[in-house]
Amino acid sequence: MQKIIIEKPYRFVPPHRGTLWPDFIQGFDLYGRYLKLFEGVESYEVRNGDRLKKSLDAQHGILLAPNHCRMSDPLVLGFLGRETGCHLYSMASWHLFNQGWFKALAIRLMGGFSIYREGVDRKSLATAVDAMVEAKRPLVVFPEGSTTRTNDHIHDLLDGVAFVARSAAKRRAKEGLSDTVIHPIGIKYVFQGDIDATVRPVLHEIEHRLGWRTSEELPLLERVERMGEGLLALEEIRYAGHAKSGIDLALRTADLIDAILHPLEKEWLKEEGVGSVLPRIKALRSRMLPDMVAGTLSPEERNRRWMQLEDIYVAQQISCYIPNYLRDFPSVDRLLETIERYEEDLKDTTTYHGSLHVIIDVDEPIIVSPDRRPRGDEDPLMQELQQRLRAKLCELKTESKLYQPK
Repeated sequence: MQKIIIEKPYRFVPPHRGTLWPDFIQGFDLYGRYLKLFEGVESYEVRNGDRLKKSLDAQHGILLAPNHCRMSDPLVLGFLGRETGCHLYSMASWHLFNQGWFKALAIRLMGGFSIYREGVDRKSLATAVDAMVEAKRPLVVFPEGSTTRTNDHIHDLLDGVAFVARSAAKRRAKEGLSDTVIHPIGIKYVFQGDIDATVRPVLHEIEHRLGWRTSEELPLLERVERMGEGLLALEEIRYAGHAKSGIDLALRTADLIDAILHPLEKEWLKEEGVGSVLPRIKALRSRMLPDMVAGTLSPEERNRRWMQLEDIYVAQQISCYIPNYLRDFPSVDRLLETIERYEEDLKDTTTYHGSLHVIIDVDEPIIVSPDRRPRGDEDPLMQELQQRLRAKLCELKTESKLYQPK
């Protein structure tokens, strides 16, 4: 499990509000250098940046809502800031501020501030709303809530985006200020290297870890699908007692997630959960963590809860697998990110590959009404945002080349 759970009291980390350091970072393209060195992003293209520029010129309160398929996404948006002549504020999960002093400082200097995902973070929400009301910089919020490694698919969105945007719109309207808008942002990564030479060593290592004979004789797509089936079956045996076959993949993954979460939900929440996975996970963590953070547990109970948190993490990872994602559109990019997902789930890290080109595409603004959310199960603002992001990713999907066996 990656270190996303921090076993100490939360303390809000505010953003750096000055411009000297952001100007320096932007002027010397430090994020571009970092992206090339550590994330393999070697070139970029900003599309429709004029749409954001119009909102900036009109002094609108601006929220940027991108898809979130890679850890490099926040830094990639620095290219958009440079092209449109602005700096950004960004919500960043608190665990990122606990990965060394230098990383924490760098996030702050680039406008990042913390959000505590295991509870209600009023300071962070107030900071986000204030940033939109002041409108000195656009605010970045990733509505999917976590990285997905499914660049062509938009997952369920968290409704915190609508809360922040509506709160800002209400205050701006009261103060007689201009519109509050949400710009959906499509981020698309295109691999420009030799996919066969790139992924074969990774597949070999994964097969070795699983105790399998190397399957070099199989076509690459068949080899990857076979590996995915094997990994899913192993998790089914681990949590449900047996592997399933002859059942729709979407049903298999949903059943597996429930097999993991339902016993925990019965223990901690007194009832089995339904619906989107991330809200269910947040509800569990918010009940389990306070005593761990307070240090009041016995070593045995603390270890038991850590094992439960690891199980919850597995459920979250499984929720990011889209049934038939590779089979439905066997592109070079889907092939790469599928293998990266396998590797990350086994090792918590991925191999550096390089040769990535990123496209940042700005959609037309969604005007946010200052009125309260209409009654009903579905929020029309979040529905429109999800539809816009889905359409944008569908459009950008055509940038990927279909895989051609050698």
